Amino acid sequence: MASNITLSSGVRSNLLNLQSTADLKNVTQTRLSTGKKVNSALDNPSNFFTASSLSSRASDLSNLLDGMANGIQTIQAANNGLTSITTTLQSMQSTLNQARQDKSFQTQSYEIDATAIGTAAVKNLNLSGGSIGPAGGAGVDIALNTANVAATPATLTGSGMLGTIGPGGAGSFTISANGLNGGAAVNVTLLAADDAATVAGRINTALGAASGGAAGISADGSSGQVIFTSASGNNITLAGSPPTLTNAGFAPGNRASTNGVVASTGAVKTVDQLVTSINGTTALTGKVVASNDNGKLRVQNLSTQDLTTKGAGGGKVDGVVGSTSTVAGNSVRTSLSKQFNDLRDQLTKFGDDASFNGVNLLRGDNLKLNLNETGTSFINVQTKDKAGNAASVDNTFLKVDTTVAKDLDSDSAIDGKLDIIKDALSSIRSVSSSLGSQLSSVQNRKDFTKNMINTLQVGSDNLTLADTNEEGANLLALNTRQSLQTTSLSFASQADQAVLQFLR
Repeated sequence: MASNITLSSGVRSNLLNLQSTADLKNVTQTRLSTGKKVNSALDNPSNFFTASSLSSRASDLSNLLDGMANGIQTIQAANNGLTSITTTLQSMQSTLNQARQDKSFQTQSYEIDATAIGTAAVKNLNLSGGSIGPAGGAGVDIALNTANVAATPATLTGSGMLGTIGPGGAGSFTISANGLNGGAAVNVTLLAADDAATVAGRINTALGAASGGAAGISADGSSGQVIFTSASGNNITLAGSPPTLTNAGFAPGNRASTNGVVASTGAVKTVDQLVTSINGTTALTGKVVASNDNGKLRVQNLSTQDLTTKGAGGGKVDGVVGSTSTVAGNSVRTSLSKQFNDLRDQLTKFGDDASFNGVNLLRGDNLKLNLNETGTSFINVQTKDKAGNAASVDNTFLKVDTTVAKDLDSDSAIDGKLDIIKDALSSIRSVSSSLGSQLSSVQNRKDFTKNMINTLQVGSDNLTLADTNEEGANLLALNTRQSLQTTSLSFASQADQAVLQFLR
């Protein structure tokens, strides 16, 4: 056994030194191989546990970086959707501007068939469909002519008893009518004893003496009332002093009149007159425009829908109910309305597809990102409207409705839709700004966390890492020392070997 071996003091001393050097060499080699000067709590308890705490926190923060990175990608996915939605809205805006600039409204020119229209009765050109209303509906009538009108007699009846004429025993009143006496009033004098028949006689006598009176106006008193008649239809007017009229039985309350109608000859409207009538009709303003096309009536349909004309057919306006023709609608605006709807359908689809890892911010999902290892610092990323409420970015949020062709009939209607697109773009910019702000916060926090991890790791390394240059120098010195100690041990053992000389 080793304990039974007796070593000299010199050998033992050198052996202890060699063992000590070997231990130091082992420590140095361990430090060089691990790169750490503190590999366990036995090496330096304070540094070991402090470094372990710092490394643990750095590890926890490193785990948060993955969540932040995914959060950034989720926000970026939402931003991709918003970018595509913005581009689509701008395309829709361009489509509407193109529709507004297009003026390829269809026209139809008609000759005026004056013979077919005639003046026997009033005939109309009826316009329906287009922007006016349903085709075949009531539509709007434009008179094509004025019909012949026969004269309707005018009558004026004075009722009541003829009373006392007045202190002078006589009274007078005047009669006026168009075409009578050159426009001058005819004076009639009555006596107190005159009855209705006598009064009528005096009136007829006065009228007969006046120019134009005998053939145009007459009075009849056979019924006990004095009745005036104007066969030409011209109205009759009584004038004179109120007491005289009252005493004569023609007070305002005792007169019943029927206005006559003067005979007239009808006429067919000219093209220019029809143009004026159509363009001056409020119900057709902005819907139909008429013009004179070298003596023909040109009707322009300011709509994407077909315009129906009744009373016009075969290229002629004849006022016949059965005559019908059509002025086609604007096909360019109709096509653009379909393009608008196709683009609109993509708005919602972009929002549906803007998800990342199962989270879609454009559909109102809430993304919670923890920013520290204890969970006390976090950020919620969510799409919100201007009122701050969670919102899904779709057609409802953007208030962009489906468009039908007739919505593009008028420039004012297109301007209204352009205003909606402008508001939608404004809403998208607001959402983009909000997400951009949140993305900036997450990125700043990510950079901060990276810096913190680096700080913690450097602090941990400062407590545990070995200086390889120093340890390399130490190992070289220990190797040298070990060589010297081996030589020294050899010298110490030579003293014991001298005894062998005596034994030989």
